[in-house]
Amino acid sequence: MMELKYNPKNGWEAGADADKQAAFPFAERYKAFLDRAKTEREAAREAIRLAEERGFVNIDAVKSLKKGDKVYADNKGKSVLLVVIGEDSTQGLNIVAAHIDAPRIDLKQNPLYEDLELAFFKTHYYGGIKKYQWTTIPLALHGVVVRGDGSSVEIVIGEDEGDPVFTITDLLPHLAQDQMKKNMSEAITGEGLNLLIGSKPNADEKDKVKGAVLTLISEKYGIVEEDFISAELEIVPSVKARDVGFDRSLIGAYGQDDRVCAYAALAGILEVESPNRTAVCVLADKEEVGSMGNTGMKSRFFEDTAARIIALQNSGYNDLLLRQTFAVSMCLSADVGAAVDPGYKEVSELLNAPKLGYGVMLTKYTGSRGKAGSNDASAEFVGRVRKLFNDNGIVWQIGELGKVDMGGGGTVAQYISNLNIDTVDCGVPLLSMHSPFEISSKLDIYMTFKAYGAFYLL
Repeated sequence: MMELKYNPKNGWEAGADADKQAAFPFAERYKAFLDRAKTEREAAREAIRLAEERGFVNIDAVKSLKKGDKVYADNKGKSVLLVVIGEDSTQGLNIVAAHIDAPRIDLKQNPLYEDLELAFFKTHYYGGIKKYQWTTIPLALHGVVVRGDGSSVEIVIGEDEGDPVFTITDLLPHLAQDQMKKNMSEAITGEGLNLLIGSKPNADEKDKVKGAVLTLISEKYGIVEEDFISAELEIVPSVKARDVGFDRSLIGAYGQDDRVCAYAALAGILEVESPNRTAVCVLADKEEVGSMGNTGMKSRFFEDTAARIIALQNSGYNDLLLRQTFAVSMCLSADVGAAVDPGYKEVSELLNAPKLGYGVMLTKYTGSRGKAGSNDASAEFVGRVRKLFNDNGIVWQIGELGKVDMGGGGTVAQYISNLNIDTVDCGVPLLSMHSPFEISSKLDIYMTFKAYGAFYLL
């Protein structure tokens, strides 16, 4: 019998003992994923590697599909769909959609310069960051460079113990009187996020330090300065994922928005064997900048892949069949939310704010102010998901992104629901979201994994 009053409970107290124990080894696998997947390219590659280990094959290699088949589709190395085929895909898809990009700092196309005999890279930040949080911390460089001859080279510097790291400098307090009078958003500017990369001059060069750095890069990677124009190089914290707290109940790491939900969605579909309805895991790019581009959720990649799935399972495919399939499909938009922080309770409305340790978070609507930019899920669909969680012993809670008129934000939910797919946001609450070191609860992560797993089989 349902309790008369809605009373969310701390999962460490209310959850099943087996789940609380399982949360810790699951967290170790998640931390390993985070350390191997600090960019969207790395996350997509790691997802494919794990999927292939579990029997998934590239959809390009199959001629037909039947119940129980496992396939994946790779979109330019930056986004991935993983699919386990059900009885008849036209009866609807059970979709869990996360994103694998994260706020970071990118290099500009012509980045290298020298000033006062120090070498720097010019940068352009990606997504919503607090710029001051990225100064005076060790940073790593990840990405790919396409050379002038069309060949490419992958670069990862700053992750291994013997690697150098990079950093963005800041003023000492003694000389920062004017800087500290500014608003936090103005104290460090976007153009001021310049990455320190060297100081040793080469006497044979005009720009002695810049020339020395270019020589080192050329010798190691076969790159000349013009090659940066066709490069995607990302600056990320070099810190590994770590347990937080004496009790090790929390995880601190970069990129948990949204790789925590991406990993839970990925781990969930790897467990699916022979579902009645086709299960789909979407790992998308570009969410942090509006889901634009041909690897974001606004692209046709998801629709095109869904069409391929239906066509490979049904010889009489037509476009109407795809539209009818979407109309009976369901989606959990797997994205994180802002857990209430005891130090900043004034920005949250406590009756509706998620808490760490209270399980997976169900968010009926996101958006800003008057729900602008939101998918506002129907009561019927929220009720169905809520019942699913209760029936499967999943610790869950409701959540929203701060007080009304305080700010807000969006997810990929609106783009999926625009296809006439029932969609609701569902994911892990975080502290210090969009920072270089975000905090999550191991209990919440495991309950999110369980939630997605149950949804795939609904």
